[in-house]
Amino acid sequence: MAGREADVRRSIFITGAASGMGRETARLFAGKGWFVGAYDLNEAGLQDLQHELGAENCLIRRLDVTDRADFRAALDDFGPAAGGRLDILFNNAGIGRGGPFDQQPFEEILAVVQVNFIGVLNGIYEAVPLLKATPGSLCFTTSSSSATFGMPGIAVYSATKHAVKGLTEALSVEFKALGIRVADVLPGLIDTPILPPGAVDAAPKEGMFRAIPPVEVAKVVWEAYHTDKLHWYVPEEIAELDRSATLTPEAVRDQLATGSLFFTETPPKP
Repeated sequence: MAGREADVRRSIFITGAASGMGRETARLFAGKGWFVGAYDLNEAGLQDLQHELGAENCLIRRLDVTDRADFRAALDDFGPAAGGRLDILFNNAGIGRGGPFDQQPFEEILAVVQVNFIGVLNGIYEAVPLLKATPGSLCFTTSSSSATFGMPGIAVYSATKHAVKGLTEALSVEFKALGIRVADVLPGLIDTPILPPGAVDAAPKEGMFRAIPPVEVAKVVWEAYHTDKLHWYVPEEIAELDRSATLTPEAVRDQLATGSLFFTETPPKP
């Protein structure tokens, strides 16, 4: 029944769907009548999500985004269930590892690269045929506010998100010829399980690095499907940081060095 109903519905494929931004996105789109493909390593979280949304409205599957063959198999299952269409690929899965660069185990550094960037490459590369076959499709990826300026303490995480942002920009040009739109979201501090314990309580109560509920990112995914905007910032003040980091990188560097950037309403002006 899921496949027959999905034939007349738009569909979204979400990685990192068991919790946080991915889960809220699945809820929002299912509520709007979309067919949802939900993927994660957290099988218990996926089962709970399917129970909430209804098996007729979603397809769930354990997925290791770092395994290209596994990604291909997941999409091979999703395509028929979704009526042969993929309106949005939401590459959202990610992991966070923090600490001084020189003190982190190198294996941890590589794990961040594998999930946060190689996983995105796997997803986009394998999803292109379905995206091409779906008029008006959108390839959407979670970048980060740390893709505006390299953030101390999460240097490699930040580097992977810069890579995602650059990839998004390049493919937004390349994929025009394929009829695929490409965009990303650069969230600030989102209250999700990726954050270390106590991060939300320690966050400023206002300003661009205040804690934001994950549903705000889900709303952005919905808006992105209906426009041609390239970069989405949550909250919108992050866009000012992006501009400042380009025009006055030394000033942003100095504010980061003192820790004052996280407690200001706006970044330094050019």
